[in-house]
Amino acid sequence: MTVHNHVVVWIDHRVAKIFYLGLEAVDEQTFHADLASEHLHHKANTIGSGRALDDPAFFQRIDEALQNSQAVLIVGPGNEKNLLLRHLAEGPGSCKPREIRAEACDHPSDREIIALGRRHFHLGVPARVKP
Repeated sequence: MTVHNHVVVWIDHRVAKIFYLGLEAVDEQTFHADLASEHLHHKANTIGSGRALDDPAFFQRIDEALQNSQAVLIVGPGNEKNLLLRHLAEGPGSCKPREIRAEACDHPSDREIIALGRRHFHLGVPARVKP
């Protein structure tokens, strides 16, 4: 994979889509959380909050995929983007200097995520997604 300085990550509790933005092309990588349940809240016959347990390696796998990136924009609908932001800022790879920001974003298409990243990073050249 080509090394890209600008990356957009769309994340929720089950999946993370990573778009590596280049001047002429975009590389994409997808990570899925290894969860016991498809649902975020599973309250039937449980003691405690009823919230499904998170995949402890999910953020670490994303962090490893972002190791060569200098600017990261994290978008997503829930709190997961803030948890990832904290992991990247305070986790094992946090000693690396990079710009990391998070913004709220519902469920856009892949093209909309790429366009959001291009506007954020001021990359005006339209790109195509590599398979």
